[in-house]
Amino acid sequence: MPRPILATVHTEALRHNLSRVRQNAADANVWAIVKANAYGHGIERAFAGLRGADGFALLDLAEAERVRALDWRGPILLLEGVFEPRDLELCSRLNLWHTVHCDEQIDMLAAHKTHQPHRVFLKMNSGMNRLGFAPQRYRAAWTRLNALPQVDEISLITHFSDSDGPRGIAHQMAVFSQTTEDLPGERSLANSGAVLRHAEAAGVRADWVRPGIAIYGSAPDAPEHTADEWKLQPAMTLSSRIIGTQMLQPGDTVGYGSSFTADVPMRIGVVACGYADGYPRHCATGTPVLVDGVRTRMVGRVSMDMLTVDLTPVPQAGIGTPVTLWGRAAKADGLHGDTLLSIDEVARAGGTVGYELMCAVAPRVPFAVDA
Repeated sequence: MPRPILATVHTEALRHNLSRVRQNAADANVWAIVKANAYGHGIERAFAGLRGADGFALLDLAEAERVRALDWRGPILLLEGVFEPRDLELCSRLNLWHTVHCDEQIDMLAAHKTHQPHRVFLKMNSGMNRLGFAPQRYRAAWTRLNALPQVDEISLITHFSDSDGPRGIAHQMAVFSQTTEDLPGERSLANSGAVLRHAEAAGVRADWVRPGIAIYGSAPDAPEHTADEWKLQPAMTLSSRIIGTQMLQPGDTVGYGSSFTADVPMRIGVVACGYADGYPRHCATGTPVLVDGVRTRMVGRVSMDMLTVDLTPVPQAGIGTPVTLWGRAAKADGLHGDTLLSIDEVARAGGTVGYELMCAVAPRVPFAVDA
């Protein structure tokens, strides 16, 4: 039989989370962000749960082609725009909307021969200091774009740096609002943190919201809030099974570096999951795990292909017992129960964020879709 590790994508959770975003987004259109292969869930696997969105936003042309191949005829937005002039040919052919964040992209458009003008999103650097035109140069960029026959409609976009933290969005909202006050075009500002934390701020919902991590069931502002507090459901479960057990006596150590030493007699289980599967190596003793739906802890150091868990709370567990690394509790019958282990909690134990865990699931891990 194949190695028992499995990642499962939950279609209904994706639908639920998309609906949850809409509750906070009033009349705004919703982009489903599917960059990074739908945050590691797989564009094709996630599509059924997200097709209720008004559009899909992503990074590269290959991902856009995959969404079009799923017979999606609605809007697709390239969040970083094009990278070279020939990309615009595919934008024309696939009817892609694309971000413009620098003079070089305007130059490409000016030289592009097309019978179909492009819908573009002009990006402002309102304080994130990654991509976008500085506020003092933004209107000049808009004027230049507006003069091009290759450009149809110009929408206005920016990105918040602190929507999930104490600084908030007011400083960037002020810059964006003042700079674009009398410019026409639809607006897009709010990411997951802004949608959930600042939905009542004037103008933040605008015409389009761009939820990413929230639609996959992770809290954008963890650990301040949990996914459950935001009424989000995990869209991915990483599960495996116990493949071996050991009895430890006081003084026995576990794994590389002997980082865990038993102080009482105890039984441990060896789980078929390691850092080569995408589980964070930095997770240490105490990281939560569900064994047969019961919460316990990891002990020792994560190896390439295995990790070990304390079976004290689950004395009935043995070889073949299901283990949940994050998501919904795996059960012996292959289904999933109601007990949850948040990916954010596991990520925090590993000194990272849920985004990274989702995106880092290794290619060798098989996927299934729970429709």
